[in-house]
Parts: sequence; structure tokens; C-alpha cells
Amino acid sequence: MSHTPQSFPYKLIATDLDGTLLRSDGSVSVRTREALAAATAAGAAHLVVTGRAVPWTRHVLDDLGYRGLAVCGQGSQVYDAGEHRLLTSVTLDRQLAGVALAKIEAEVGPLYLAASRDGLDGEVLVGPGYAVSGPLPAIPFTDASDLWSAPLNKIYIQHPTLTDDELADVARRTAGGFVSVTMSGEGIVELLPLGLSKATGLSLAARRLRLKAADAIAFGDMPNDVPMFAWAAHGVAMANAHGELKAVADTMTASNDEDGIAVVLEELLG
Repeated sequence: MSHTPQSFPYKLIATDLDGTLLRSDGSVSVRTREALAAATAAGAAHLVVTGRAVPWTRHVLDDLGYRGLAVCGQGSQVYDAGEHRLLTSVTLDRQLAGVALAKIEAEVGPLYLAASRDGLDGEVLVGPGYAVSGPLPAIPFTDASDLWSAPLNKIYIQHPTLTDDELADVARRTAGGFVSVTMSGEGIVELLPLGLSKATGLSLAARRLRLKAADAIAFGDMPNDVPMFAWAAHGVAMANAHGELKAVADTMTASNDEDGIAVVLEELLG
């Protein structure tokens, strides 16, 4: 029996970007675009929920013709894509962040650092040794005081020898009382305002749309999506997902390069 449009079971579709909605080449396939369009035509709202701050997200949303709300910066920003306006923004307490970095470095030695500045046009600052993944714009810095000179959403940390999982574990153990720690991609371990997660921003954005967790299906691929899965009624991990996310997912789908989101939405649409 096929679904009538009214019977699409979720009112909210929350999708991560990298490794989830976006293919490895950074594009969104025609099939996925069409499945999302059909789901929104059936009454569901689509919310992008990404670790990327607004300046690194805006071009993707514009290319998609996306006009709704987006949760950016790991939950720190709620952004109105249609109006190009920042609705809410949470910044990192720079004093606590400094303490957190000192505690981590006391345990594992010097870190390579980058930081995302707050605001619609907040730059990403990158220090010596820090490897930026992909073609996203960043500004190099050499003087550590530059890092602290303006409000920040988050700090990125890398280590010369530890793996991402090892570094995230050490950071949580030594600095978890000062900042939240998450991992959102290869080489991307982040220090965030304490208590902040994708679920924080997603619940704020959902409230603006008068929707609840019970209305939501979420798609993701990395440990930073764990809180989003905990919040939403149903969490779907991509085939390419990190083991930590797969462990808490309700179901699995195909990879981001095999239109995993479309596979699920088409089935729900009947």
C-alpha cells in the first residue's frame, strides 16, 4: 500500500551535511534533492544540522535553494537561510577554553590549534601545524593572542601522534568539566561551550517551527551526531558512519555516496 502524502510519518527531517547529505565530492545528488522535495511537499520540514559554522555552510544552503532554518556550528548557531540572518548564537567562554587547552597540553604536550570566530562572517583561524581538511577558507595565525582576540564558537585541536579518538578521549577526561568535546570528522576534534551539542540547537530550531523530538527523524555519520540521535524519535546512521554513532542508531542506510537519505525517505514516502 503506498503512502498518501499526508501519511509521511515525520514532520521534521534533520540531516547532517558532511558524510551524510553531501557526497564525497561536496555535491547533493538529484535523487536526494528529489526525495527531500517530495518529503517537504508531504508536509515535513527539512533542517540541516551541521558542525560547520555559518560562513562554511551558507554556500551549500544557497546552492540547494534551501530557505529554512539551519543549525550550524555544532548547535551554537540557528541560522535563517532565506533571510541570511543569524537568529541565535552561543559563544565559547575564552577563559574556560584557555584552561581546557592547558589541561589537555599538560597531559599530551603541544596541540595544533584552529578556531572558528562567531558571527555571519566569522573567519576560521588556523595555527602552525594544523591540517585543514578540504577547500574551506581559513586564515593562518602565528601569534596565539590572535586566537583570543574576538568571540569564538569553538576551538579545533589536533595532535602530532594521537588518533582523533585518542585525542577526544584525553580531552574529555582532562577538560570535560570546562568544555564539551566532540569529533565531527577526520582530523576534527572540537572544544565547544560546556553542555552544547547539535541537540541544543536542533531543539531550539524545532521549537521555532512548533515541532517536537517525537516528530523527528535524524540522519548522521559521526560522534557529534550522537546527541541529535538521542533527541530525535528515530536516528539513521549512514553506512560510512563512525562506530560510536552506529552503536546508538535505530537503523542503518546506504552511504552518503549511495544516496542513503533518499533510500530511507523514498521508502517512507511509499
